[in-house]
Amino acid sequence: MAIQKIDLRPGVNRENTRYTNEGGWWESDKVRFRQGNPEKIGGWQRLTADTFLGVCRSLFNWNDLGGTDLLGVGTNLKFYLYTGGTYNDITPIRATTTNGITFSASNGSAVITATDNAHGAFVGDFVTFAQAVSLGGNITAAVLNKEYQITSVPSADTFTFVATATASSSDTGNGGSGADAVYQINTGAETQAPPGTGWGAGYWGQSTWGDGSGVSLDIRLWSQANFGEDLLFAPIAGPIYISDRSDSLTTRGTLLSAESGASNVPTTQHGLLVSDVSRFVFCFGCNPLGSAVANRMLVRWSDQEDATNWTPAATNQSGGITLSKGSKIVTAIQSRQEILVFTDAAVYAMQYVGAPAVWSAQLVGENTSIAGTNAVAYANGMAFWMGRDKFYVYDGRTQSLPCDLRKYIFDDFNSEQTEQVAAGTNESYHEIWWHYPSKNSLTNDKYVIYNYLENIWYYGTMARTAWLDSGIQNHPFAATYNGVVVEHELGTDDSELATTSPITASITSAQFDIGDGDRFSFVNKIYPDISFAGSEAGNATVTMSLFPSKNSGSGYNNPLSEGGQAGQNVVRGITTPIEEFTGEVDVRVRGRQLTLKVESTGAGAKWQLGKPRIEIRPDGRR
Repeated sequence: MAIQKIDLRPGVNRENTRYTNEGGWWESDKVRFRQGNPEKIGGWQRLTADTFLGVCRSLFNWNDLGGTDLLGVGTNLKFYLYTGGTYNDITPIRATTTNGITFSASNGSAVITATDNAHGAFVGDFVTFAQAVSLGGNITAAVLNKEYQITSVPSADTFTFVATATASSSDTGNGGSGADAVYQINTGAETQAPPGTGWGAGYWGQSTWGDGSGVSLDIRLWSQANFGEDLLFAPIAGPIYISDRSDSLTTRGTLLSAESGASNVPTTQHGLLVSDVSRFVFCFGCNPLGSAVANRMLVRWSDQEDATNWTPAATNQSGGITLSKGSKIVTAIQSRQEILVFTDAAVYAMQYVGAPAVWSAQLVGENTSIAGTNAVAYANGMAFWMGRDKFYVYDGRTQSLPCDLRKYIFDDFNSEQTEQVAAGTNESYHEIWWHYPSKNSLTNDKYVIYNYLENIWYYGTMARTAWLDSGIQNHPFAATYNGVVVEHELGTDDSELATTSPITASITSAQFDIGDGDRFSFVNKIYPDISFAGSEAGNATVTMSLFPSKNSGSGYNNPLSEGGQAGQNVVRGITTPIEEFTGEVDVRVRGRQLTLKVESTGAGAKWQLGKPRIEIRPDGRR
């Protein structure tokens, strides 16, 4: 009998066939590599029992001068300020109506029609009524005078909502006088608009986007940055708002342009950033002075240490510059002593040079692409980003980032939903994460990870919409589709919802030869070499499977997500449970090549695979 060690390269490679990748790994899910060995990733726990409305695309964490820990949460429906276990709704107000709202109710229906001339609302927007009187029997003043979400927009002057009671009679009016209404800013879409929609307004003057139904088609993205202890936040293609920390935690954000002494604050922008150097506020893809129309290649900045003064003068340092390469600025990030600006075709580095130019822009990358606003992350002195067909890195120069999963990822990438890509760092494990929608999905359902310390890749399935590294927290934060923020690398299980569930984690090797691979071999023992350190369950286990094949590249009996027709060239596979003190396991497997799979499905399990061995003997050529 001979002993063969299964010593596989770290990282997952899908660029070639399973047999060409002999000596490596082929599939992974909820598994990372550390010190070259695969291990199950950490679990996640819900940050608080409270929830938010909508799909979150932006998380930002900072402390005010009093030491209060604050988290800005921007969704397609609302903007929240989280602290102390509560999501405080600080969504800004768009418009108000005084004594101008009338209602119409139909007997037996909870649907109420409100009339307000040129209301400017979209389906999904929120409105709060006051001074309303009873209507239609059960529709009392208490029922009407609260916040509602608009369910339809029949015209520019009417909209409907579903009341919390059903009308017992048909009625119209508001007791002879109109009610008051406070409209929150227009909501945005959860996903990108489908091809063929876009320009072609809804009701005249309502929006520059629409499909004629009063529905916003813009995916709602946010920019956030703290200016001292105050928060600046802005929806993409909208104005800048400020949350002043001298106000209550529940005080709604207000327009920065409405602050005392404000001068020429941009009214529309496609990115917001506060520089580390001398505290300038930057807007990207914003409107120039004297115009309300955005120039998508324009960068403007405020005066130094003054977020409200955007009027260039000899006595201040506010200004702007128009970039040339590309058709629009997609995003920007702060890097080491420079600001990186990404257009849809190039990368610029902006540096502070002082008066009179103040900031200069140098072209540092051409013929590049970027998937979306949130597709770039910065770690270890380098910027990493996902393009439309490959990955890039900037470390003083821009270059393509070699990826062992490039074909696999981009063949299974929904290119119509690129703005949903959410990048983030997990620096405790030297990782860059990208969450993205797979080819047939309208939501983020998969992730790919680049480990920049070990220069390897791995991937899996997970539904996350925004990511924030630990920073001033103990663990990374991520937003989910269930209206919650979870803390990652905490525990061993999935505690996103009220009921904790086990995390299924697995790693599957490429095919490798048994012995020399020129003849059949018989495997009769496996020596696992696996650690369960850190497990929260006393009986943590994994399942270890061996799948043999007659020839390189031949199929299996459907043990993998890919692998030929069921039953094609099958010899025999074996699956056996492995526990903490399992030293060896008797198996009966015969073939020329072998595939190893390790999987855990139980609660409380944490594991790291070492170098398992198999005991083999030659078994003929046929």
